[in-house]
Amino acid sequence: MLDNKEKLFISYLRNNARINLTTMARKTGIPISTLYDKLKMSEKNYIKKHASLLDFQKLGFTCHAQVILKVDRDKRDSTREYLLKNERINALMKINNGYDFLAEVICANMRELEEFLEQLDQKCKILEKQVFYIIEEIAREKFLASVPETAATEI
Repeated sequence: MLDNKEKLFISYLRNNARINLTTMARKTGIPISTLYDKLKMSEKNYIKKHASLLDFQKLGFTCHAQVILKVDRDKRDSTREYLLKNERINALMKINNGYDFLAEVICANMRELEEFLEQLDQKCKILEKQVFYIIEEIAREKFLASVPETAATEI
């Protein structure tokens, strides 16, 4: 389990991964050398990658959907590879409860999404599919991201 200093460190990174260690040290009261060591250790152990969160709408990608797929057992590996290589897939997860994959799909418009789904049906043996259109993204990457206002006094 994480101690308070570790949670505080992670929350600052999750809030703004570009924060410099000097600023974080000033706000948290944790010495820069300790923060540097924590950063190096965390990059080896649990930070998968540093990435930017994009506003797809502003980039012209107005169709955002979550697609749940049940695939023929013999076609799971090839379907997985097809989805991993497809440029429209933003995230892909293996799931349970009768389904195989959950894919986050980003497209320019509804027609492009429908074409993608038709191609998917043609190339992969899809037994069942459910499509959930994202109307509004309310929160993302929120877990362990809230920084206490009294951060330096809590540790």
